[in-house]
Amino acid sequence: MNSAIQRLSLMRAGIDTYQEPVVYLSADSPVCRSEGFSSQTRIWVEVGARSIVATLNVVTDGNWLPANFAALSDAAWWRLAPEPGETATFSHADAPESARLIRSKVYGDQLDRGEFRLIMRDAIDGALADVELATFLAACAARTMSADEIAELTLAMVDVGERLHWNSDRVLDKHCVGGLAGNRTTPIVVAIVAACGGMIPKTSSRAITSPSGTADAMETLAPVNLSLADMRAVVEREGGCVVWGGSVGLSPADDALIRVERVLDFDSDAQLIASVLSKKLAAGVAHVLLDMPVGPAAKIRSPKAAQILSSKLQEVGAAIGLNVRLNISDGSQPVGRGIGPALEARDVLAVLARSAGAPSDLRDRALDIAGLLLELDGAAVGSGRQRAQQALDDGSAERKFDAIRAAQGGPREPPRAAHTASIPAAHSGTVSRIDNRFLSKIAKLAGAPRDPAAGIELLVHLGDPVDRGAPILTLHAETNGALQYALDYHARHHPVIEIEP
Repeated sequence: MNSAIQRLSLMRAGIDTYQEPVVYLSADSPVCRSEGFSSQTRIWVEVGARSIVATLNVVTDGNWLPANFAALSDAAWWRLAPEPGETATFSHADAPESARLIRSKVYGDQLDRGEFRLIMRDAIDGALADVELATFLAACAARTMSADEIAELTLAMVDVGERLHWNSDRVLDKHCVGGLAGNRTTPIVVAIVAACGGMIPKTSSRAITSPSGTADAMETLAPVNLSLADMRAVVEREGGCVVWGGSVGLSPADDALIRVERVLDFDSDAQLIASVLSKKLAAGVAHVLLDMPVGPAAKIRSPKAAQILSSKLQEVGAAIGLNVRLNISDGSQPVGRGIGPALEARDVLAVLARSAGAPSDLRDRALDIAGLLLELDGAAVGSGRQRAQQALDDGSAERKFDAIRAAQGGPREPPRAAHTASIPAAHSGTVSRIDNRFLSKIAKLAGAPRDPAAGIELLVHLGDPVDRGAPILTLHAETNGALQYALDYHARHHPVIEIEP
């Protein structure tokens, strides 16, 4: 790195750049003039013994930022953690070697574990700008990656994070490929499996392109930002957990990539496989059940696409030492009633409590998955679902879930939205189609998952008879503005729910 010629005082900009470190310098700053900095330059910032690579934004309004100050975005401020009065030096950041490897990937070259490891390490350390990470993700999506190369990427993602080891070779996990709103089976499955004596250390993601991830929903019920030591303590005490993977350092590169994927609004098959399996391997799992909903509005839209992805998941799993089993499920419509963190959490509680109004489709899916996991854990083939149902029906799964919530630092009560609005059926008839993707979009416009209480309460499912004027869904939002925005979007894309006379 070039040595800087001047130090600047620091201030917090109060700007959330969503984990990407950004530095703001005045156009009149002597550092900008002497170093030849311009906007979007990648610069090396040093404060005492701490340093980061950040993206520069140049401020042209001298009234906001004095020339002898540098302002740090929230992400940069947290990483550097400057003490009062500390100053910083600035210099051009050398282009990382991983940037060359990303260009190589763009042109179709196959990378090995060591090369992927370098990219993943720089992604975690912030040496790569978001535009470079986006280029990497696009290159992986645009050119088909072989199972061997995906395995190399998966292992590299494990290499740059923490890794758990258990005194058992029967550690279980499950994962849903996603794309189906409301499909919040994980907390129920974890409770059932742990109640039956299985070990299931579940790490979950936050939402990428959906209105809620498992971690988002679970966070309304109990803390999910546990340390690795705390996670281990919960599992050793209760047999299972549901925590956010980003807090425990398991495959942290995946979280850096997810942050960019959320903006791009896509994730490729290769990245999906590496993301899922890297976290399972890092968590010390031996047996994984992957639920794959297939339907016209799900992430996997056809049986052929499901077959291709299933084959590659199992091939990559075998290459890295995981026993992967697939469960192909119905993805023709959303699951349960809630779409959004708190609403989905309420469905989970209703199923575990055996409430009369609990969504039966969510209950059945959870029992199917839990049963298959119990068979992976040694139960006789065909007996797993019966064991799972017994644990649910006799209340032991609910008691186990309460114990897991308490061990994670809970329990919490899911919040309720301040504003709601119901949408009525335009005419009488039978529900013939539900657009899963548009419902998810509307739930996000209402504020989910940013506002945990926001989302949609789905009041009908395929085949249900409805009367004209009867409510078919209810929007939930924290602000009236978000509610109106979601209502306007629904009106422009009507009907999201089709009713045949």
